[in-house]
Amino acid sequence: MDIIKTDICVIGGGSGGLSVAAGAAQMGARVVLIEGHKMGGDCLNYGCVPSKALLAAGKAAAAHRKGAGFGVTPDEPALDFAAAKDHVARVIAAIEPHDSQERFEGLGVRVIRDYARFTGPDQVEAGGKIIRARRFVVATGSSPLVPPIPGLDGVPYLTNETIFEQRQAPGHLLIIGAGPIGLEMAQAHRRLGCAVTVIEGAKALGNDDPEAAGFVIDALRAEGVTIVEGAQVQEVRGRVGAIEVQVAGGTVFHGTDLLVAVGRKPNLARLNLDAARVTHGRAGIEVSDSLRSSNKRVYAIGDIAGRGQFTHVAGYQAGVIIRSMLLALPSKSRRDHIPHVTYTAPELAQVGLTEAAARAAHGDRVQVIKLGFGASDRAQAEGLSDGMIKVMVLKGRPIGATIVGPGAGEMIGIWALALANRLKMGAIAGMVLPYPTMGELSKRVAGAYFSPKLFENPFVKRVVGLVQRFVP
Repeated sequence: MDIIKTDICVIGGGSGGLSVAAGAAQMGARVVLIEGHKMGGDCLNYGCVPSKALLAAGKAAAAHRKGAGFGVTPDEPALDFAAAKDHVARVIAAIEPHDSQERFEGLGVRVIRDYARFTGPDQVEAGGKIIRARRFVVATGSSPLVPPIPGLDGVPYLTNETIFEQRQAPGHLLIIGAGPIGLEMAQAHRRLGCAVTVIEGAKALGNDDPEAAGFVIDALRAEGVTIVEGAQVQEVRGRVGAIEVQVAGGTVFHGTDLLVAVGRKPNLARLNLDAARVTHGRAGIEVSDSLRSSNKRVYAIGDIAGRGQFTHVAGYQAGVIIRSMLLALPSKSRRDHIPHVTYTAPELAQVGLTEAAARAAHGDRVQVIKLGFGASDRAQAEGLSDGMIKVMVLKGRPIGATIVGPGAGEMIGIWALALANRLKMGAIAGMVLPYPTMGELSKRVAGAYFSPKLFENPFVKRVVGLVQRFVP
């Protein structure tokens, strides 16, 4: 069996693995990249990219149904579900070259298309070859979690890895799970003409700020999505085109198609981590803040590292370990400044601590500044005043921000910048932004933080009085 010796061996060609491979190769390291399935990983093929493309198709359909308030007569659009899926495929195809084997080989990376398994602490086997490396980066991502629901194994069901292949619109889509994936797919399919029922065992968007989540849930219900909370699924039965989901209490929901969206599990099975002396558990590979495992040669990033299942987290972590592996610089990952977004309409964006988490950690020392989207002239002009921004402040610094409303994912960026660089509220208040923009809401929130200190402070009023009397 051939032996390949290299500086860095990257296992997994998703977002994190590709970022490491590209950066390391361009900085002069010898790199081997091993990918057993599709280049680009879950994000390109089954996650971020196709879901946002399908949401865009739904948004175009929804635009037809609105406009009465602007003097535009609404109408029910003619829908072509297969054409919407063609749009999804075109978007993936447009991005694929950036993640392709050919591009990475052009960068000098040796690409092996196979699944890798450790055969020792310093080597893996893949594609009929032994790869020995100074450093390994495990970036194998995660897969849909399929819970052991009685009857599920005998019923046709979809996950995020298969739903984008469907070219015929579901008559009535049942979705188990009301997290971001479940609700994004619920809204996209509802807007494209499908009946949709979402069944959630606990609370919809239960990991998010409840007040902000309420905006999203109300909006989806207003569009005709049925969302049932506190309904533990007990059994699934049926056949193609006729699915039944029974919940505790005996209620049965009927639909034509079923999507399971209850979470994700790390892709550990093929790696043979015990041979590498790498400690791991249900959440993935156990890593330190430097993202090193129990085997100092082995790093883990992305979903498999158990520190956030987001593409941008994997990309950020890639930068952390590149500094360590290539430049021997001390480098640790943080989590307090990582934003995330649910791309429904309205969008829900969060960075840092939610209000509940901030109060639990810091009690009454936390100030919560909240502003409705109605405070934005741009939002009023465009009929987009249903939303809010909420910022948690400790000793003059933001420690968390929640935004729900149109464009929340874009607006959260300024607060992610503030948390990453530990800026004070004065830095936000000091911005000058073009008028009218939605971004002004962030400046207005910062202004609302300072307003009591300026306008309700007797000392400030005395100083102003003295200046007006004595200063020429």
